[in-house]
Amino acid sequence: MSLFRVTDDTNFNGPHQSTPIAESGASVSEADAAMVMIHGRGATAPSIIQLAGEFNTDRKLTLRAPQASGNTWYPNSFMAPSEQNQPGLSSGLQKIYDIVQDLKKNGFSEENIYFLGFSQGACLASEFVARHPAKYGGLIALSGGMIGVGDAVHPDDYEGDLLKTPIFMGCSDVDPHIPKERVNESEEVFMKLNADVTKKLYPGMGHLVNEDEIKHIREMLNS
Repeated sequence: MSLFRVTDDTNFNGPHQSTPIAESGASVSEADAAMVMIHGRGATAPSIIQLAGEFNTDRKLTLRAPQASGNTWYPNSFMAPSEQNQPGLSSGLQKIYDIVQDLKKNGFSEENIYFLGFSQGACLASEFVARHPAKYGGLIALSGGMIGVGDAVHPDDYEGDLLKTPIFMGCSDVDPHIPKERVNESEEVFMKLNADVTKKLYPGMGHLVNEDEIKHIREMLNS
């Protein structure tokens, strides 16, 4: 596997390792599932957590949303060569890994952990799930795609089995930041990794979250 894999370097020290993690939803002792929510460029952890108010689910979710240093996970486009987005990219992936490990220590299996990201956060969450395949509760990638090596996504760089993890990818077909071709390439990689992928490209939509995407999130959580 040629793509580097950030996983368990507890001594890793990047720009996001000391940033706060917003918590909301059910307490760990009462929750039946957890969701890691990754905000977009220029946004905040509390802002992405607010989206959970639209889910209308009976699931008792505990929510974790890390804050990016300077409100940005990595400085350039996700399609720039990945070395141009270091150390932020590796630091963001490590931040997600550390949250997952903490949730597992608190009794949550991967099957009860969901990931949701918007824009830059969707790119980071998608890349994390592809690099760390397991049977997760699900991945919701809103206006984002996999990062790969930046200027390309190579399916042969990824291996493992997502064991039919449900993945929803929603994006505009004319998003100025996320080319639909990268969304399609990401779908191809996730299908190779044995995920259960639902992809929706919305004609003429802006860089935003729409009601149909919220409906798909509700269906995933309630299924």
